[in-house]
Amino acid sequence: MVNLKDLNPDAGPEAAYGARLRREREARGWRQDDLAGRIGYTGRHVSGVETCHKSPTRKFSIAVDVALGFVGSADSFEREWRKIKHGVLLQGFPEYVALEGRAAEIRLFEVGVIPGLLQTPEYAQAVEAAAVDRRAITRQQADERVSFLMERQAALVRPVPPVLITVLDESCIRRPIGGPKVMAAQLQHLIDLTEQPDTTIQIASYSIGERRPFDRLVNLLTLQDRSVVSYVESETQGYLDREIGSVVPVVRAYHQLQTVSLSQANTVDMIHEHRKGIS
Repeated sequence: MVNLKDLNPDAGPEAAYGARLRREREARGWRQDDLAGRIGYTGRHVSGVETCHKSPTRKFSIAVDVALGFVGSADSFEREWRKIKHGVLLQGFPEYVALEGRAAEIRLFEVGVIPGLLQTPEYAQAVEAAAVDRRAITRQQADERVSFLMERQAALVRPVPPVLITVLDESCIRRPIGGPKVMAAQLQHLIDLTEQPDTTIQIASYSIGERRPFDRLVNLLTLQDRSVVSYVESETQGYLDREIGSVVPVVRAYHQLQTVSLSQANTVDMIHEHRKGIS
């Protein structure tokens, strides 16, 4: 039986997805069971997606595209699902993450906050909780961001892990996030990471002053074919760059940054010292 519950597509991305699914289904004269039989799900499941009682998945969306004839089109439900999944992320970042998971080498620079790949779950949760408090994102979006971050970290656990090189502005370890217990654990995690053979962490101390070439996050990926891409962010937008003419100067500046930053041994000493002061 057709579910006659009124749908509000303006209630959120999943509501819009569900309302559109019902609209496309009814335009073909199909009941929920009719669509379900074509995509390998139950009518109850289709009803749940339409009414937001169930979240759509990539597998479900691909099956719907096949049944409705939307595969590879601008109207693809898989494309709509991707917008839902990555809706809390800056433009360009999902594409960057896809490359990050296959990169041979990852180079990071960050100011003010520990980079995501090096964050503990508790630190990440504290960062996102603050965004919720500011009403910049919802609690659900905060949970999605933390979950997405854990997936990124897990993707780097491979038989041959990538080389991970990170330069942290000194503010990253001095800015208190989540309270003393969370921050102390995060600093210990950084120390533990330096013991891994494929990981290097350096601190760009305040003393380097104007010699620090970057003022914002910079990520560089060396891919398996040895090509290099860069990713940078503003407050509202991310930008992935593959053009060698603009990537090479960023690589050069990164090497210059490493030259003026503390060695890993001195970095560990600084982190140890600061950690003792907050635990």
